[in-house]
Amino acid sequence: MRNLTVSTVSLFLVAVLLIGACSTAEPQSSPLQPQPTVVTADPFAYCAAVGTIDAPDAGYNGPTMPDSIVQGMIRQGIVSADAPAEFQKSAVWRCMSGQVWVCHFGANLPCQEKADVAKTPTPEMKEFCTANPAAEVIPAAVTGRATVYEWKCSEGKPEVVRQVFQVDPQGFLADFWYALTK
Repeated sequence: MRNLTVSTVSLFLVAVLLIGACSTAEPQSSPLQPQPTVVTADPFAYCAAVGTIDAPDAGYNGPTMPDSIVQGMIRQGIVSADAPAEFQKSAVWRCMSGQVWVCHFGANLPCQEKADVAKTPTPEMKEFCTANPAAEVIPAAVTGRATVYEWKCSEGKPEVVRQVFQVDPQGFLADFWYALTK
């Protein structure tokens, strides 16, 4: 019993010494701790600082669609300079590899959705093919606009025809996103 008490007391003293040593040491920076974010209203400076992010966070404090991005879309021919301002601003932006990337919604583009790479037909596709067993194309309203594949009905069953869109490193449809230059 005495040996157990001595062992317990010794363990307690070692723990107290370790805790004391840790509390007087300089705080260490952990790679798991978030690094301070730059706060700016300039989307180009923001992207250069954050690197890659799916949508601006609290580090960006400018307008939802800044004029610098609209002007960049005009310079690069993504939108027309004489289009109404509401149309020009109908876009979203994000950061990839330190650059500003933009997607203009235009004709119902799935700018904010991740690409759908599933080759498994949905219940809606199966239902469509049951009603249209030889349809050459399953419409986007049925497949979803974010699919990377062209689908058809073959003998009443959905079938992938071919891949028509590419996926970027963040998982978005690469064909609809453009890198902007300042």
